[in-house]
Amino acid sequence: MTSQFTTDPAVLVLEDGSRHSGHAYGARGTTLGEVVFSTGMTGYQETLTDPSYAGQIVLQTAPHIGNTGMNAEDPESRRIWVAGYIVRDPSRIVSNWRADETLDEALVADEVIGISGIDTRAVTRNIRSAGSMRGGIFSGAAASLDPAEQLRLVQDAPQMAGQNLSASVSVGTAQVTAAVGTRIGNLAVLDLGVKQATILNLAARGFDVHVLPQDATIEDIRAIDPVAVFYSNGPGDPAASGDHVALLRAVLDQRLPFFGICFGNQLLGRALGLGTYKLPFGHRGINQPVVDKSTGRVEITSHNHGFAVDAPIDGTFDSPNGYGRVEVSHVGLNDNVVEGLRALDLPAFSVQYHPEAAAGPHDANYLFDRFADMVRAETGSSTDSVKDSE
Repeated sequence: MTSQFTTDPAVLVLEDGSRHSGHAYGARGTTLGEVVFSTGMTGYQETLTDPSYAGQIVLQTAPHIGNTGMNAEDPESRRIWVAGYIVRDPSRIVSNWRADETLDEALVADEVIGISGIDTRAVTRNIRSAGSMRGGIFSGAAASLDPAEQLRLVQDAPQMAGQNLSASVSVGTAQVTAAVGTRIGNLAVLDLGVKQATILNLAARGFDVHVLPQDATIEDIRAIDPVAVFYSNGPGDPAASGDHVALLRAVLDQRLPFFGICFGNQLLGRALGLGTYKLPFGHRGINQPVVDKSTGRVEITSHNHGFAVDAPIDGTFDSPNGYGRVEVSHVGLNDNVVEGLRALDLPAFSVQYHPEAAAGPHDANYLFDRFADMVRAETGSSTDSVKDSE
């Protein structure tokens, strides 16, 4: 394993002109993206390999990162997706028997440019006050670029609003994970940036999980004879995903049971005829309190989203697109953001957060059971009448 020490310079430049000098971490060079912060105290490997972070430079608010290294068992996808990585104090050594490599080595292998040794609290406070903003990490030789040129590159980078990033993270061909235990049927998962823990949770509920490319059509979905459809988390602006919304409307028109998480929640909102908007600095971390309005139970949940659905929190309302009555099912307690939707005249619901919650917490894992129960009720199946997948 390589040393965590480096003398190579690096600088973080934000679009407001602020600069933070530190040390190169991971690959060297230049990277641009939306700078966001994640408040998780654990689970940095799961964060890095979450495709929802594509196009974003992620700052960890936890000061000490990398002490457990990286291993081959915990990644949530096939690679690290963050556009860049910001940490204060990278671990000097790896102290975990499961580690296969250091975090620094993994960043280099996936060509992810990072920076360490800066005041991450100051950057976080800036983003909380001014909102998420574009930034750039310039490390190694790129750190010596003229500051005016560095700022120009940052300010010329695309905004996250308006970007459709699903094609960059989705699988190219369909992949199938077999059901575990008593089988319910085939589940069509539209891969907008799905995490491995989600696939495993769905398979554990009895679904043969067919992960389909993001450009799948309603004919592709019907071809697998699905009992339900699932939309995953993913990066980008839901307003730029018109094709995914049109596909979901076709699913709703055919009354196929539907469950969506994170990006899938935003797309259900738009399919129902609701708007979406960009949050000032988003929700990213594993400590977000959400109330389930049907039970009154408060859950601590895992989030990673910068956009939200615009809908009335109290009472029911009619879908502007003609899908009957809808209600907001979950609400974020920090800022009253819509965290879930439920269609009352269709078998469809969604949540804005991550019930698979790798690496925790697991308060919301019951939602996978709720989905399986809904599909059984809609299809008329039961655990006594379906065959075991084995």
